[in-house]
Amino acid sequence: MTLEELLALPPTVNVTTAARALGIGTHKAYNLIKQGSFPVQTLPLGSTVRVPTAALWRVLGVTLPERRSV
Repeated sequence: MTLEELLALPPTVNVTTAARALGIGTHKAYNLIKQGSFPVQTLPLGSTVRVPTAALWRVLGVTLPERRSV
């Protein structure tokens, strides 16, 4: 996943997208979540798990580009 793709993500993403950003498979990501060792905060919402994009960025060391005022 490119930096541009990472910066374009919505506020939360599914586990498949988070796994892709981390360079791991979806199966591995779900196993890590189940073990409590996924490297990013997760939000369990019933049978769905979401990953906050800001937390994903922090783990990957992504910073937002500075905005320049006119």
